Amino acid sequence: MSLQKNIKFNGGGHLNHEFFWDSLAPPSNGGGVGPEAGTPLGDAINHSFGSFDSFKEHFSTHTAAVQGSGWGWLCYNDRLKHLEFHTTPNQDIVSDIDADLTPILTIDIWEHAYYLDYKNMRPNFLKEMWKIVNWQKVAERYEMAHTKQ
Repeated sequence: MSLQKNIKFNGGGHLNHEFFWDSLAPPSNGGGVGPEAGTPLGDAINHSFGSFDSFKEHFSTHTAAVQGSGWGWLCYNDRLKHLEFHTTPNQDIVSDIDADLTPILTIDIWEHAYYLDYKNMRPNFLKEMWKIVNWQKVAERYEMAHTKQ
């Protein structure tokens, strides 16, 4: 591997994991409590995906379908001014897709994230992940992305 590829792979891995871990909270600290309709994030999710449940289904289905290892992302598109879902392979960062994407949530779909508990059942892993997403942190990221100039 070239130095540039090593830096991209290892740097992306560090950035993605740091962002991922910061996106989680135990239920005792508010993890899993989704955004309510009428809040900025709740309204943005409803606008882009129809409902919070539709968003979770879309995110889970498409993230589980990633071939090999990778990530599912909820992003704010700075140019189009709405939320979008994307996946990235390996340790690629979401800005590799489009520099106008600001990530607000990611879930790690590498086998090391789920295999010991869920074997090859990614959908079961993703179902459980929704119970520990730190939606307060996601809402803060959305607000920052949505209001930046």
